[in-house]
Parts: sequence; C-alpha cells; structure tokens
Amino acid sequence: MEQITITGVPEHFNFPWIEVVKSQPFLKENIQLQWLDESKGSGAMNKALREGKTDIAIVLTESFIKDRIEGNSAKIIGFHVSSPLVWGIHSSSKSNIKSLKSLEKSPFLISRFGSGSHLMAYLLAKREGWKIDDSRFEVIGNLDGAIQAFQESTPRMFLWEKYTTKPLVDEGLFDRVGEIPTPWPCFVIVARQEVIDEKPQLLKSLLSKLYATSSTLKSSPQTVSLISQKYRVQEADILEWISQTDWQTDNQVKRKDLHHTMDVLKELGLIEAVVSEEFLVSKDFVQLI
Repeated sequence: MEQITITGVPEHFNFPWIEVVKSQPFLKENIQLQWLDESKGSGAMNKALREGKTDIAIVLTESFIKDRIEGNSAKIIGFHVSSPLVWGIHSSSKSNIKSLKSLEKSPFLISRFGSGSHLMAYLLAKREGWKIDDSRFEVIGNLDGAIQAFQESTPRMFLWEKYTTKPLVDEGLFDRVGEIPTPWPCFVIVARQEVIDEKPQLLKSLLSKLYATSSTLKSSPQTVSLISQKYRVQEADILEWISQTDWQTDNQVKRKDLHHTMDVLKELGLIEAVVSEEFLVSKDFVQLI
C-alpha cells in the first residue's frame, strides 16, 4: 500500500488534519495517509520537505516563505489557518522577571534557525525597538527543550504559541510577559513538487476533504472538548482560542498576505529580495486573489 506522509506540529491547529487522516479516505485506492508530529516546528518541516522525508507539511507562513526563497522546491498548495497566530513571550518563573522590558538584553531560546520562534524574535525586537542579531539565540529543539532550559534562573526569552504553553504557565513553570501576533495568516499547506506533479488529483481530493472538515468544526458542539482532551489544554482556553481562529475552507490565497509577509521579512533583513507571489504557490491548487 502506498503512503502519503503529512507532517505538522502536535498542536490544536492541526485537529482538522488529524480527523481527516483518521478517516483514511483513500484506502480503496490503496493509499494510506500517515500523520507525523514534528515537535521541533517549521524549520524542521522545511528540512523534511527538502530531503523528501515528508510529502506534505503544515508550516508557519513566514518560515516557509523564507525557505522557499532560499531554495526549497516545495510549494504552497493552500492556507490551513487564515487567522494570525498569537505568540506568547515567556521567561522562566525561576528568573523572577515579570516584565518584557527587563528582558531587552537577554538571549532568545528558539527551536532552530529559520523556525517561527527565530523569525518572530526579530519582529518582536522591531516592535520593541531592540537591536538583535543571530548571536542572541540559543537552539533548544522544541518545547521540552525550553522546559529544560527554564529550570535555570538565567534570564532568557522563549516565543511559542500562547495556548500551547498555557498549561505550563498555569503550573508556574513559565511566566508569560507579553504577546505578539503574526501580521499574516499563520499556517500554509506545503507539498513537495514531486507529489504535486505525480498526484494532483489526490491532493485536490485531500484538500477538499480537509476544507469540508474545517468548515464544520466551529459549529460542532463536541469540538472544544475533543481538542481539549487531545492536546491537554483546558476547555475554557480552547473556547477562547477557537473564537480567535479561522481555518481556511477554500483554495483562495490573498496576494497581499504573501506580499506583506515578504515585505516584513525583507525589512527585518531575513530575506534578500521579494519575489512574485506565483513563485511561492502551485497555480494548479491555489487561486491567487
């Protein structure tokens, strides 16, 4: 049986994907969907796409756009989440630092270079008027790495999605000292070019099933409890999060969203040039508007 591998972070945003994979809609065609959790985030998923270790990945918009411009041959086949992602800005509770201003000179913990936690640190620095460069970063791999690093009292910052880290804040392991939202839709669906070329109809059918699933989640009374149980986040927090979240339900992608992302990345010195929106997407799957 042939396998299509789909990779994403083990977070509540990807609940629609989990539901589609669980239904295994292509078994009659001898195709099995395989979901892989990637706790190290978007930088690791970009690498997996480059190395052919996954067929599809759900990647932070800014991270993939940067990697695509830098040579990744994969392409966007749609948005997954069309609303911003709200990043929590965290410090160790052992550092006794309770304000963002007090962390101005402190290092950033990041999952890896090219990840969202890395790129958003530059956006935070711009917002706060700080000067930073890549010497300010410590690579810790994933959320578990941040938990381990925060066992020390050394003042450091860690940016991660605020509801994913909320249980750690509630437990007193992390202090949240601020927030910063992405100024663009937060997750894109990316496929390797070989899969786009060889299985266009399967991808279109898969996206159709995903959009159909995503379109019903907010109206289902079971959604909040199911997501809460799966990702171990309090129902009240999931309810608040879901009210702020819009899953994409069609193949439209706004040019201005892609262009704005590139403009910000260039302004921050993270890419050398802005490219055409067509370069980022597969025209067979995406309707640029």
